Amino acid sequence: MSTVAVESDLDAVRAEAQDWLAQNWHGVDDPAWNRRVAEAGYAAPTWPAEDSGRGYSRAQARAVAAVFDAAGAPGAARELRGFHEYPWLELMGGPIRAYGTPEQKRELLPRLLAGEFGVGCLLYSEPGAGSDLAGLQTRAECDGDEYVVNGQKVWTTGGHLADTALLMARTDWDVPKHAGLSFFIFPMRQPGVEVRPIRQMTGDAEFNEVFLTDARVPAANLIGGPGNGWKVLQIALGAERRGMGEMAMGTAKTSTRPSLYALSDDLVEAARAAGRSDDPVVRQEIMRIHAWRLTNEWNNARALEEFRTNGASSLASLGKLANSRILHGAAALRYRLLGNRALQYDEAADDEAYRIDYDLMFAFINSIGGGSDQIQRNIISERVLGLPKGFEPDKGVPFRDVLKADATRSLG
Repeated sequence: MSTVAVESDLDAVRAEAQDWLAQNWHGVDDPAWNRRVAEAGYAAPTWPAEDSGRGYSRAQARAVAAVFDAAGAPGAARELRGFHEYPWLELMGGPIRAYGTPEQKRELLPRLLAGEFGVGCLLYSEPGAGSDLAGLQTRAECDGDEYVVNGQKVWTTGGHLADTALLMARTDWDVPKHAGLSFFIFPMRQPGVEVRPIRQMTGDAEFNEVFLTDARVPAANLIGGPGNGWKVLQIALGAERRGMGEMAMGTAKTSTRPSLYALSDDLVEAARAAGRSDDPVVRQEIMRIHAWRLTNEWNNARALEEFRTNGASSLASLGKLANSRILHGAAALRYRLLGNRALQYDEAADDEAYRIDYDLMFAFINSIGGGSDQIQRNIISERVLGLPKGFEPDKGVPFRDVLKADATRSLG
């Protein structure tokens, strides 16, 4: 396609968007406006029409975003933004787009794009099935056009604020563990859902335990069909790992990207402030972390492209694991460079010391959340490097007969 033809095509896209805005944008950013943007296909214009998009190229989507920005109208081309700005487009939208029925896509995707699901959380991990999600024991039993859910989840980030959750639950105990799981879009605001905050070593309490007692979820919210939850989950996990890999681009507390991230200026400035910018040991450590950061950014770009092409990416595990090393390494170096000031954890007294201490402690979250570092190493060895799987004593065994922890064995 010639440059002239491309520009002509973009002009047509811009003109259509401008006409639509002239008829629909009245300067009010409210739920009704978000719904109109979603229904028009402008909220995620690179998605195909059957997924509430327009099937546009990224260049066309950027043209739409520019038209909306010029008019002061929000909400267009959200899929072009970073994962942390609109995570649910991938966490929830990815599974629906990959495995949802046509009816679910027509019903759920416009609501997702319009922000109607509110705050979300992930009901994956359980006390007896930490990172081994295939071992979870929360059960969902069909009751007419609903499922009744009982069990306990843990490490649920934002569960105390959530309106909607992505829920993994066991719907069949008589098949091997990976085959009996199902994936639901679960309403959190209902009887039978109890959320208890967990105090973290940073002082925050964003994690929670969630107890589910005869809670209900519509059967229409089951994505991928009963027993197919494991493969649906892989789409959401891939998005989550890639998003956590992107965390290395900014500090945990501020969620802002260092202004000269590519130059690792945050570490250079810390060394200068400590009077150790000429210290060869410190310089070598800065360069090692800098190399990790650059490599991770390139890997994230590869993972993102693979994710967009195939709907999942094992490369995301590389980024997530690398992010753990980057966060721990950078925070530990800044902590040491700060000297005795780092012993004080008081935001009011010393904001800089507080943020460095916070990042040092927060780094451990990345090593556990979204699948532990050990789980990521297993995924990389099997799916990226092609190494054989380790010993699997429960392979092919009905989950009801799999040996479980004493505290939860009776549930089976």
